[in-house]
Amino acid sequence: MADTRYLQWPFFEPRHAELAQTLDAWAARHVAHVHSGDTDSDCRALVQALGQAGWLRHAVAGEAHGGAAAQIDTRAICLIRETLARHNGLADFAFAMQGLGSGAISLAGTEAQKARYLGRVARGEAIAAFALSEPDAGSDVAAMACAARLDGDHYVIDGEKTWISNGGIADFYVVFVRTGEAPGARGISALIVDADTPGLEIAERIDVIAPHPLARLRFSGCRVPVGQRLGAAAEGFKLAMRTLDVFRTSVAAAALGFARRALDEALQRATSRRMFQGVLADFQLTQAKLAQMATQIDSAALMTYRAAWQRDQGQSVTSEAAMAKMTATENAQQVIDAALQMWGGLGVVSDQPVERLYREIRALRIYEGATEVQQLIIARELLKQVAPTAP
Repeated sequence: MADTRYLQWPFFEPRHAELAQTLDAWAARHVAHVHSGDTDSDCRALVQALGQAGWLRHAVAGEAHGGAAAQIDTRAICLIRETLARHNGLADFAFAMQGLGSGAISLAGTEAQKARYLGRVARGEAIAAFALSEPDAGSDVAAMACAARLDGDHYVIDGEKTWISNGGIADFYVVFVRTGEAPGARGISALIVDADTPGLEIAERIDVIAPHPLARLRFSGCRVPVGQRLGAAAEGFKLAMRTLDVFRTSVAAAALGFARRALDEALQRATSRRMFQGVLADFQLTQAKLAQMATQIDSAALMTYRAAWQRDQGQSVTSEAAMAKMTATENAQQVIDAALQMWGGLGVVSDQPVERLYREIRALRIYEGATEVQQLIIARELLKQVAPTAP
């Protein structure tokens, strides 16, 4: 860890600094060089390694079910994602999806559901996935069309989900479906669907610029026992939003990890790249850019860990998490672009660190709510504070 001074900020307790420093040393040995070219195999191996080393316990709530604590520690999750992202983007993805994919079970699962799934997730023995998005229902979740009808003691699911991370390698999916109790967001329920359930198929594997397991799912008469429903019927939308609220701040933390690695790479290049009888760092233009990059990182970090701390205090962080996610991902894009510019031609050579970072960061500005959606959330929260005026 090049600069650990932020771990002394009042947002953290001593255990958080110890966690980050221990993970940093572990990640340097176990995940930094995992790039075999087989993304599915790499992801499975990373989940297994993270589980065996105990890091996935932080992604699960409930000590009785393998979690590190009774409730998810948002600051711990953020520090883990930031640290893993700095070493290996796929390792960050593997950790994050174990949390997001099982988060609804942590929040609303029965004791039987928690016992069946959470321990295996925490040990890295089962890969989780979160199936919310559809071809015509991404940011607008209320437009969901994938439906499930009751047939005796089973739900029968028909429809599609897409952009599903861990699609194709997951052992189970938390699937949000329209059950029809009411129109719009009020008629959605959440079901746990095991990957080998008849009627569920991987319709398409999706390749993206920063490779990770991603797929389109198709449900055709897929029968799921009512006992696999999470929470009450028609409460699925609220559960999806609660799950995303837990992990949205951690997306900002992952962006921080990418940005910190980019700054490290930029500093190394600027102080070693020979140019005009000196090095790149001698130029004021370079110094100004480095200063800007460092400031962008610190401003994003302050917003990220403010939101994480507030959530751990039991406070609502709807606006703060949106601000953190928007600021950290947008700033990281600029920091990484500046680092690549300093690397020059080498910066666009495949599999160079800054080239990987350039591909990794782009998706973070879209998933779990695109930047434009975060702006709407922030504005909505602001307008709630303003009493309507009489006409």
